[in-house]
Amino acid sequence: MAPKDSKTMPEFAYTLRIPKDRIAVVIGTKGAEKRKLEHATGCKIEVDSKEGVVQIGGGEALSLYVCREIVLAIGRGFSPEVAQLLLKQDYGVELLSIKDFAKNEGEMIRLKGRVIGEDGKSRRTIEELTGVHITVYGKTIGLIGELEMLPLARKAVESLLSGQKHASVYKWLETRGKELRKKQFLGDEWQKTQSR
Repeated sequence: MAPKDSKTMPEFAYTLRIPKDRIAVVIGTKGAEKRKLEHATGCKIEVDSKEGVVQIGGGEALSLYVCREIVLAIGRGFSPEVAQLLLKQDYGVELLSIKDFAKNEGEMIRLKGRVIGEDGKSRRTIEELTGVHITVYGKTIGLIGELEMLPLARKAVESLLSGQKHASVYKWLETRGKELRKKQFLGDEWQKTQSR
């Protein structure tokens, strides 16, 4: 087996394909976003604007993975600022395919509308109750937030996609959110009250 030349071939690398209309967002004005991400992760990012391909190399395995997740999140409609929340250890990203809930194109459009809501009210309400950022892009719904709150936001979005009423989803979220915040606030004391 031939030795790897560390200057030309990084030990770890990803090649990603993202929508061409999101490439400019990954790069940013005069390359600012790309440079920021390279600096924050220690990775090297190369972009092929014509093909919609982003290559990420170098850095440590964890940094490389985080960089990959940020680029994918930007590709799914998140702003670079929101996507870079993934640099925090207690943040994660989830993607839901609307196709899993829709039988045809018309139903997909209707379901997007249910998640977004009139004037963005539905999305905004879920974001406010969970602190999770939501984007609807193409056939995908993206969620970025604290790891403890992501499952709540995901279940709320899935409930809307499954046809549950908005009011009942919000009420469930409020109740679960209060329980979770109480658990976070009380920490060990909350555990003791639950074991009695």
